[in-house]
Amino acid sequence: MSKVRTAIVIGGGIAGPVVATALVKAGVEATVHEAYPAGPDGIGGALALAPNGLAALGVIAAGDAVRDIAVPIRRTAMSLGRGEPRALPGLAGVPPLQVVERGDLHRVLRERALAAGVRFAYGKRLAGADDDPDGVTARFADGSSARADILIGADGVRSTVRTLIDPDAPGPDFTGLLGFGGHADVDLDLEPGTMTFAYGSRAYYLYWPQPGGGVAWGANLPSRTYMTLSEARAIRAGEWLRTLRETYAGDAPGGLLAERTTPETLQVVGALHIMPPVPHWYRGRMVLVGDAVHAPSNSTGQGASLAIESAIELARCLRDLPDPPSAFAAYEDLRRTRVERITSRGRKVNHTKTPGPLTRRAMSLLMPLAFKVMNIEKSMGWEQRHTIDWNAPAVPAPAPAPTG
Repeated sequence: MSKVRTAIVIGGGIAGPVVATALVKAGVEATVHEAYPAGPDGIGGALALAPNGLAALGVIAAGDAVRDIAVPIRRTAMSLGRGEPRALPGLAGVPPLQVVERGDLHRVLRERALAAGVRFAYGKRLAGADDDPDGVTARFADGSSARADILIGADGVRSTVRTLIDPDAPGPDFTGLLGFGGHADVDLDLEPGTMTFAYGSRAYYLYWPQPGGGVAWGANLPSRTYMTLSEARAIRAGEWLRTLRETYAGDAPGGLLAERTTPETLQVVGALHIMPPVPHWYRGRMVLVGDAVHAPSNSTGQGASLAIESAIELARCLRDLPDPPSAFAAYEDLRRTRVERITSRGRKVNHTKTPGPLTRRAMSLLMPLAFKVMNIEKSMGWEQRHTIDWNAPAVPAPAPAPTG
């Protein structure tokens, strides 16, 4: 039986509300502390939830609420240059991918957490934390503090908790891409439920039809300059649109999508990140979850889903193992290999988004052949069919091998 009865969760995005809700389900009182003065509903554009992520949300009874606000994607295609999109192979018997606006997802997860009994505190930017044999105290920038048995860092790629655990911990790597999302008021006669991944002449983009009309799309703009969300949003949307229209001019339908997107419907995301392996996931009574410890880049389509999985597994380990160190070790043992394998795949995909002329020509010749011979079950089945048995007891991590 666990000795953990209370938890401080830092970060109210995706992993934070999920881990807090799962902790309450496990019998642990949890409070989410969010740096923003209100929920982070307006941050970010659309994201994809893979079948494994939706399955994990089912543990906290949030899956149906998310499906109600999402667009199901049942088919995918790829377009190279000006060629017609080619259908991509898919896994048989798995639920569809779900595309949801990040702000809508934040709202639904927060509502589910509140219904479960999770408390939220806003305007609480973490300044420091001190742990001792009896608990951990979080200190906030407004001068307030909170104390609990454990502290969970769900505070994203720029995690403060990560640096408290390990001052030498690596930060996120810049992928060399800036993210944008938009909605174009245009009818392309696209098959409903189909997402197309397109390699334009200068940059990568993707698009899918919206049930209410028009086409949603996302752009990955190559950039040598790193820009935070705030820095990117300091530039007027109209200026970004001019850049996007120049970048995708001549691409079909990329050029039309950029032309028919207005400043009001353009979402500026800023730099896209990928986390290198983090040596230390926990220390003492503090532990990391979600993007704070494993952000696999948007190229995988698994970032949010992995964060949700890890949140559920962390709560399960804290429920079943007797103390924070043993629970944290079991959690890391369950998660590290899976998330780092998916992150590695994302890093490889990122390289294809900024190809030179020779690489681009090679891709147009080799990719169709690669998809014909791909064993989709072997390459993707282990990712998307993954499920968590909440009722199964968590087991301790294996003892480390002796050294010397």
